[in-house]
Amino acid sequence: MMDRTVAQPASPTTAGRRGRAWIEPLLDHIVWLILLVVLAVFSLAIPGFFQPGIFTNILEQSTSIGILAIGLSLVIIAGQMDLSIESTMALAAMITALLFGTAGAGLGWTLDPPWLVVPVTLIGAILVGCVVGLVNAVLVVRFKINAFIVTLAGFMALRGAVVASSGGRSVFGLPAEIRAVSTSNLFGIPVPGLILIAVFVVFGFILRKTPFGRHLTMIGGNPQAPFRAGIKVDRLVMIAFVLAGGLAAFAGWLLAARTAGATANLGFGILFPTFAAVVIGGVSLKGGVGGLSGVFAGVLLLGAIQTGINVMGMPPHYTQVIQGVLVLAAVLLDTLKTSIRKRYL
Repeated sequence: MMDRTVAQPASPTTAGRRGRAWIEPLLDHIVWLILLVVLAVFSLAIPGFFQPGIFTNILEQSTSIGILAIGLSLVIIAGQMDLSIESTMALAAMITALLFGTAGAGLGWTLDPPWLVVPVTLIGAILVGCVVGLVNAVLVVRFKINAFIVTLAGFMALRGAVVASSGGRSVFGLPAEIRAVSTSNLFGIPVPGLILIAVFVVFGFILRKTPFGRHLTMIGGNPQAPFRAGIKVDRLVMIAFVLAGGLAAFAGWLLAARTAGATANLGFGILFPTFAAVVIGGVSLKGGVGGLSGVFAGVLLLGAIQTGINVMGMPPHYTQVIQGVLVLAAVLLDTLKTSIRKRYL
């Protein structure tokens, strides 16, 4: 009689467990290693590069891209896409400048006491972004329109709204209380840099340690499984879009504070480096994979490269060349990591 015994999978060997112990952290944090290598190369090639002032400048310069990247990561991890964040950022900055700017097209509103201008404008800007995110979410989740199409349309419409609202003119002269947010330092670190770190820590915790974050990752990996498990998939995806819009508006408010106003082309082109930081940071465009620790490293990596090229006096277009190469390398690395995990982990 033929033996129909089915061979059972072999249990993990000691060597396999040891391999997993070092392969998994290496795959998850490889972008940090790349960042350290880049910083080391610049430190050797550029006299005086390795100093606190350079590093705090990298952190400060990365604020807008970093906060945009957090919101974009949430949406992509959920298996969606948001191209409208750049224009949302510009719109929030322009509305803030139009209402409270005193030069150009600004209306020059004032508040009494003056310190109220910071919380009022910040909350107002974030609400604008949340409304944009909610509109995106409704069209994608309720009306089942492709997220790429919805947010691409939003990108174009909102950018047009920025130009129309200002008449194409620049707006400056924001109150000193708002400008102080971007010019102040705490413990020798610019306040915008500290804000960036704080936002990454908060949303990194949410993504890794809360049911919302874990369920969002599950949705991006396989939306049917969480749905069958009773998880409210549509609601979580809508929250991700709203958070992305709110964070984009927050980035716009900080950018307006830094430039003391807004222009019609504010932040134009920032979408690509934001995507680059997210992809380089290990967030898979397929959804369900990635964390904000790697995205933070990706943001700093792009900032370090741009700073190094500027200090060396090289043409700025070299930054775009390197960013493109890094994005392609990150996509290839993502494919390699998937293959390694399937084989060894």
